[in-house]
Amino acid sequence: MNDTRIYFDKELSWLSFNERVLQEAADATVPLIERIRFLGIYSSNLDEFFRVRVANIRRKVLVARATQGDSVEDSPEQQRLDEIIEKVSKLTDKFQPIAVEIFKELENNNVELLFNDEKSKVFKKRLSATEKDWIATFFHHQVIRHITPIIISSNTQLVNCLDDDGIYLLVALKQEEQIQYALVEVPRSEVSRFVILPKAEGAKKQRVLMLDDIIHYFLDEIFTGLYAYEDMDAYSIKLTRDAEYDLTDELDQSLLDKMSKGLKQRLKSAPSRLGYDRHMPEYMVKFLRKALKIRDENNLVPGVRYRHFKDFIGFPNLGDKSLEKAELAALDSQQFLAHSNIFDAISQGDILVYYPYYKFRHFTEFVRQASYDPNVTHIKINIYRVAKNSEIIHSLMEAVKNGKQVTVVVELRARFDEEANIEWAMRMKDAGIHVEFGIDTLKVHSKLCIISRNEDDKEVRYAHIGTGNFHEKNARIYTDYSLFTKHKEITQEVNNVFSFITHSYKRFRFNHLIVSPITSRRRLYQLIDNEIAFAYAGEKAEITLKINNLVDKGLIDRLYKASSAGVKIKMIIRGMCSLIPGIKGVSENIKIISIVDQFLEHPRVMLFRNNGEQSLFISSADWMERNIDQRVEVACPIYDETLKKGIIESLEIQFKDNQKARIINSVQDNKYVKQGQKQAIRSQLALYDFLQQQEKDIKKALKKSE
Repeated sequence: MNDTRIYFDKELSWLSFNERVLQEAADATVPLIERIRFLGIYSSNLDEFFRVRVANIRRKVLVARATQGDSVEDSPEQQRLDEIIEKVSKLTDKFQPIAVEIFKELENNNVELLFNDEKSKVFKKRLSATEKDWIATFFHHQVIRHITPIIISSNTQLVNCLDDDGIYLLVALKQEEQIQYALVEVPRSEVSRFVILPKAEGAKKQRVLMLDDIIHYFLDEIFTGLYAYEDMDAYSIKLTRDAEYDLTDELDQSLLDKMSKGLKQRLKSAPSRLGYDRHMPEYMVKFLRKALKIRDENNLVPGVRYRHFKDFIGFPNLGDKSLEKAELAALDSQQFLAHSNIFDAISQGDILVYYPYYKFRHFTEFVRQASYDPNVTHIKINIYRVAKNSEIIHSLMEAVKNGKQVTVVVELRARFDEEANIEWAMRMKDAGIHVEFGIDTLKVHSKLCIISRNEDDKEVRYAHIGTGNFHEKNARIYTDYSLFTKHKEITQEVNNVFSFITHSYKRFRFNHLIVSPITSRRRLYQLIDNEIAFAYAGEKAEITLKINNLVDKGLIDRLYKASSAGVKIKMIIRGMCSLIPGIKGVSENIKIISIVDQFLEHPRVMLFRNNGEQSLFISSADWMERNIDQRVEVACPIYDETLKKGIIESLEIQFKDNQKARIINSVQDNKYVKQGQKQAIRSQLALYDFLQQQEKDIKKALKKSE
């Protein structure tokens, strides 16, 4: 199937997902502070989109331009780029009124964020003399020491002066016909961007200023006496760079050295977007275009006064507790609590936990107890992303002190975590951990940990197989599954995955696990084809999927074939979806929803009816070409019937969501699933109740068996 009309463009599909995030900001039923944070998440997502996806398309356009000349204007890549920029522009137009509405509502709740736009003149009209004095003291004592302007001369390489994550004021000091430009960075790392003013006695409202505005107000103090000028213009700018980097093929360089060099290249990589205050005068925009050598008009994005809205993810709640979401107390697994140690618990049967509904502590305890258990001999784990102060890595370092052999596979190419992973790798090496960097050509994205233990003079393995990273902070935000098992064949195959990472030239058989890039494509095709065969035989045939992204055309074509054969397919896809449901004769039997709510939906689950036998897998892999063919990924079957039943019931709860579920259709307009006369079901809250009841039932059953 090569007809592009049956595939939705993946970048436009991703923008449709980010629009769902913006819908959460617009939703008046969402607590107000959470709405502000969704604005920040939307902005952060868009930054990464330009750094990675748009930058990649622009590289292709540049290559085409170099080889084809002017004809590139009509190329498919250029058309895609134009469509993307048009869609982003429409979303930007939606963003601003939503933000205005939210901040008005914030003021109604006695928190006043004082934006210094052209009309309000906040420093002149709205601040009291006492507040101005306080701000002056704050600026001179807390801010100015972090400000060192860059004076732009004809020799200044401006593109090298702008950090990818920085916000700057471009300042024009005007003297008659002469203009001296300067750059002032807003020191967000050193000073909070949200400056909370002292409350006046008896005042109801808590007032907040943006750090950007305070710096703007005191610019005269920074430049007076150093430069002669009659007038000054200053507007915010933010550069987004291409996040790719070149890894050289020099044989004498280790992957660690290559990654360090590649990160330095990223710091100087080409701009993929320059955002600037839409009120900036044309003469300053022209200067930026020339100084940054920006040829493509689409690389210049006029926007709101305040760049880097992603900082609003951390906007403080200065009002009532009701302005934030109610925290759900993470659950304990009764199967773990019923035993004195982790290994005795797993020995009684497979255990599944579902974050963030459950405590991530169950995994950190798995590693911590292994670090000093006298029977444990070896710990192996692969790391893609970890928390800044990782309890897991601390336990691994302690394990070495206790004489354990510890092997850690560190993925240095985890995007935007490369520097952190390089630092962790060096620290672990210094601690005596055996650190490996996997395979040059394959990212290691699986979520595996295996512990070897001596029991009755035999080696017994305990494995963790999950859908999410070993990251304590993310486990409070992302929904993910973790399976703990000592199943002999599965743990052997997990061990074989580690051996494959070390010795990729060796052949390994996987009869239980589905492993990318070795068996995934073949096994997934096989599982879909089995359902097709059942459908043709007149049997009931069904496929249920929950994944983050579906863009692999080979797998999409197989699903289209299954739909045409009569297989009923339903899916929950959080992000990109290139499959178009509901096409007559192609995808009539496919229904897709997407859920965006307070937790980020992240598990990958695959369920095949298999003529009533129900083959169920949890996986680290999305259905993208890179995950199937270019990464080390692992899907694990769930054999325990109780665990299988629990996952299937959890999926059914999500398919009943009529509060936060959107329909994925041929136009991707993100219409909500209609509630109609049905009971209101918000699946994330309903899941918590379901799992809480499940643990109560397990606790009762365990007491009866004592």
